[in-house]
Amino acid sequence: MEQIKNPLVEASIVRAPARAPHWVIPTIKAMLVATDSLTAALSFGVAFYLREGGAILRETGADSFAWSARFAPYGALVLFVILIRVLTLRYYDLYRLRGEFSFFDDGIRVFKSTAIGSLLIVAAAFLYRGGFNYRAFSYARSVFVLDFLIALASFYTIRLLVRSAQTFFRLRGINLIPTLVVGRGPEAAFCIKEMRERPSLGYRVIGAVESGTFKAGVPKIYEGVPVISDLTGLPDTIRESGANEVIFADSDVDGDALFDVMMRCGRRRGVEFRIAPSLFNCLPSKTEVDQIGALPMIRLFREPLSDFARGTKRISDIVIASLTLSLLSPFWLLIALLIKFDSKGTVFYAQERVGMDGRIFVVYKFRTMRVDADSEIHRDYQRKFIAGHAEANVGDEKTPAYKLRDDPRITRVGRILRRLSLDEVPQLFNVLRGDMSIVGPRPPIPYEVEAYELRHRKRLDMKPGLTGLWQVSGRNRLPFEEMVKLDLFYIENWSLLFDLKIILRTVLVMLRGDGY
Repeated sequence: MEQIKNPLVEASIVRAPARAPHWVIPTIKAMLVATDSLTAALSFGVAFYLREGGAILRETGADSFAWSARFAPYGALVLFVILIRVLTLRYYDLYRLRGEFSFFDDGIRVFKSTAIGSLLIVAAAFLYRGGFNYRAFSYARSVFVLDFLIALASFYTIRLLVRSAQTFFRLRGINLIPTLVVGRGPEAAFCIKEMRERPSLGYRVIGAVESGTFKAGVPKIYEGVPVISDLTGLPDTIRESGANEVIFADSDVDGDALFDVMMRCGRRRGVEFRIAPSLFNCLPSKTEVDQIGALPMIRLFREPLSDFARGTKRISDIVIASLTLSLLSPFWLLIALLIKFDSKGTVFYAQERVGMDGRIFVVYKFRTMRVDADSEIHRDYQRKFIAGHAEANVGDEKTPAYKLRDDPRITRVGRILRRLSLDEVPQLFNVLRGDMSIVGPRPPIPYEVEAYELRHRKRLDMKPGLTGLWQVSGRNRLPFEEMVKLDLFYIENWSLLFDLKIILRTVLVMLRGDGY
């Protein structure tokens, strides 16, 4: 591949500012390892002290100390404790500081690391027994239980502080990963906008790359970033711009050219490559490989959930809905009084919605509109929204908004309830009845489904949810097609852990007041 002779923009100009020196991240990782080692030792010592109540160290002379007699058998294990804790933290990728992170995912990994580490420590204690000197010693099991609990809280607190500091600097544009996006289609545009609006993800898009070769009419600026190269000159562009990551957001990229680029610069320069395909074209995770004679065949699941998965999801729905109803029940009277004082009409509002497989059911909500509200305003807007008309965006290009914000039908109290998503709390009764799930696609109104194309109806393959991936991934900032993609991704990749992540993210969205 030859270097492009006339780039639109010199790649060296777009080098990202405010990058931390190369030694900073390795130094932070080394400090994190040292902190974890000290924490592991202290957690083990504190667990012993809480259980036995005796001293850990004894003075043996001037400025010299040794393990106390009671702690000595445990002291023989301290080196194993530190080594096992650090290795399990490393195994679960808890020293990775690059790119996107999630406090919930970090918590899950810390739990797994601490649990596996505690099992290995127990195995080492009962197999090694502190060497020959303590071969007959019997270790107190409660010490290891306390060590697990203290270590779990300590390691997660450390990650919480590190990630909070990381977010603090990222929001100020410091140490973001300089990234190139290949392509100029809808996916590339959405990728650039998302990374620009959410610097906490850790990326800064410094330039766009034409997926083919430069032709007449290629713009110099795309979505606010310069178009600095085409695919042929990508290796040289990576070197000159100092990019650390390349995201391919165009499904038409030639595979051979992509492989050549990766071989020329990926391994040598430590550049990471990512592919962001359309969710309609990607293979769902729930597949099976069968052998028919000598031919391997990929079988796609006809049903989005197995019978066991449906049962598991249903049980979790009942438990979560029951607990949430009991916790929020004291606020129902207050909400009811506010609604009655604000406008005439009933407290609750019933509306027909379309559920799984197109079944019609009645959904319950706190009333947020006036009694004489005309639905034609919403009907007309939904037709434009589903069809993808430009006027469906009531915001602007930088901050899109796909919702009727100035809807005259909504009451004053209704706006507050919608902003906090409290108007949807009565839908927990729909969850208990089995019409809805806690997590799932948004339940559409029948006249919305009438405007669906055939591919949109795949959203109805699962029970609609009180919350969902769309609600926590941009919500009213996303056009209809992106909402459908997220719903289909959720359906194809459902798991109980996935539901828990969405529920926790929903709580954060409600607390921030992003519901409207």
